[in-house]
Amino acid sequence: MLTDKETQQNFLKLLALFVAIVIPWIAGGIYYFNTVPYYVENQATIVEHKTNTISHADHSLFELLQQPFETPQQVTGACLSCHNNTDQEIMSSSHWKWERDYVTDSGDTIQLGKKNIINNFCIGISSNEPRCTSCHIGYGWKDNSFDFNDNKNIDCLVCHDQTGTYKKFPTGAGLPVAQKKEFKGKIFDKPDYNLIAQNVGAPKRENCGVCHFVGGGGNNVKHGDLANEINQVTRDVDVHMGINGVNMSCVDCHKTDRHNISGSLYSVASTNENRVRCEQCHSDHPHSNTILNRHTKKVACQTCHIPRFAKISATKMNWDWSTAGKFNADSSKMVLKDSLGNMTYATIKGSFVWERNVVPEYHWFNGNARHHLLEDKIDTSNVIQLNTLLGSYSDKNSKIVPVKKHAGRQIYDAVNNTLIVPRLFGKDSTAYWKGFDWDKAAQAGMESVDLPYSGEYGFVSTEMYWPINHMVSPKEESLQCADCHSRDSYLKNLNDFYLPGRDHNNFFDNLGIILLIISFLGVLTHGLIRLIKN
Repeated sequence: MLTDKETQQNFLKLLALFVAIVIPWIAGGIYYFNTVPYYVENQATIVEHKTNTISHADHSLFELLQQPFETPQQVTGACLSCHNNTDQEIMSSSHWKWERDYVTDSGDTIQLGKKNIINNFCIGISSNEPRCTSCHIGYGWKDNSFDFNDNKNIDCLVCHDQTGTYKKFPTGAGLPVAQKKEFKGKIFDKPDYNLIAQNVGAPKRENCGVCHFVGGGGNNVKHGDLANEINQVTRDVDVHMGINGVNMSCVDCHKTDRHNISGSLYSVASTNENRVRCEQCHSDHPHSNTILNRHTKKVACQTCHIPRFAKISATKMNWDWSTAGKFNADSSKMVLKDSLGNMTYATIKGSFVWERNVVPEYHWFNGNARHHLLEDKIDTSNVIQLNTLLGSYSDKNSKIVPVKKHAGRQIYDAVNNTLIVPRLFGKDSTAYWKGFDWDKAAQAGMESVDLPYSGEYGFVSTEMYWPINHMVSPKEESLQCADCHSRDSYLKNLNDFYLPGRDHNNFFDNLGIILLIISFLGVLTHGLIRLIKN
C-alpha cells in the first residue's frame, strides 16, 4: 500500500512527465499558428509620402518665352539663358551620354551603356540611330558624328512639358517634326513651342513614360513592370503609383541632384551605384515581425511584394529574329497578332512570345553585373548571357531579387564567333527593314562599330535579365511563407543554400520521424513503468 506521500510524489512525477512531453508540442503549435497569420497580416506598410510639390515660376509671364520659336533649339537657347549652368549638368548625366564606366574582365575601364551595349530586342543602336535616339534627351543624334558637347541640342521640353502636346518623331533622331507628318497611322504636328515653353514644370510620370514605358518599340515590351497604364493605374497594380493609393510620381523615388537622376537600369548599369532602394523610405526593418525583418538580410523587398508583373498589358518574353523575312502571297509584309492584339510575327522583326501576369524568376544579385561586349567570343553550343547578375548566397551583399528573363535568337558572325549589330533602320538596301538582306545589314552594322564581319552569319540563342522593381502589389497579395518554404518553391532554381520546407532528403526525413516517435514512446513507456513499480 502506497502512503499518501508516495502517491503525491508519483502524481508529481506523472505531471512532470506530462509537462515534459506535451508542453513542447503545445508551444510549437502556438508558435506556428501565431507566426503564419503574422506573415499574412503584417507585411511592410507604405510610408506616407507626398508627391513633388516644389513650386516653380510662372513661365507664361516671362517675356523671353513669348518670342516666336521656329525650332526646338531656339527654345533650348532661351532656357539656358536663365538656367545657365544646367547644360553642363545635363551633358555629364547618363541620360545624355548613354554610357558609364565599365571595368572589363582584363581590368580595363571602358565606356559602356545604352549607347553601345548589345541586347536581344532591337540588338544595338549603332547604324540605327535615327530610330533609337527618338528617346534621347537631345536633338539630331543621327549617326556617330553627333556632338555631345553642343548644348543647343539639349531637349529641355521632353522632360518638362506640362501640356502633354510635345512629341518627338519616332524616326527623327530625337527631333519633333517641322511640319505635319504621318507615322504608322498617327499624325504628328509641329509642336507649339511657345505654349509648351510657357508651361513647364517638374517631370510627371507621363514625361518619363514617353521613353521608359515604350522601350523596345511598344508598350511594356522591355521591362514588364513599366507600361503606359502606369499613368492611370490603380493600387492593385501598383500601390505607389496608384491614383487611389499613394499616387506618387517617378521623381518622388528617383530623386534628382543637378539633373543626375537617381536610379540605374539594372540590365545596363554594371556597378552598384546610384541605385534606388526600397529601404530609402521603408528602412531595413520595415515589419513589426522579427522573423520577417530577418528575411530582409537576404531577400529584397521586391521579391515578396511583386509576385507578378505585366499585370495589365503583356510583355515580350521571347524574340526570334531568325524567322524574319517572310511575306504574304501578294508580297506584302506579314503581321500576325494574338487574341489580345499582341504582334506574334512581323516580316521585319520575326517571331515573338508574349506573357501577361508573369511570375518572375529569382536570382541572387549584389547590384553589380557583367555584360557581353561586341568583341567577346561566343560558344554557340550554349545560350549566350548578354548580362550576368552577380551574387550568391555566400556574398553578404547579395539578395534574392525578382527578374524578367527575356530570351532571344539573334544574328552572329559564324566565322569570327561574335555577335553582330545589324543595320536595321535606313532608306537604302543595306538596312534590313528595307532590303531584307541579312548579309548587307551585318556588313553595314559592323562597319559602323569598326569590327570585322566574315561574310557568314547564323543565329544564336541569347538571354537577358531585367530585375523587376515596379508594380508593387498591395500587402495582402504579397508572397506567403509556403510560396518559398515548400516542395514547389518559387526559389527552386536557387540551389546554393538550404531552405527549410523546400530542401529535404527522404531517408533522413523518415529517419527523423521514426526517431521522434521512438523517443516519444520510450519516454512514455519509461514513465509508466516507473509509475507502476512505485
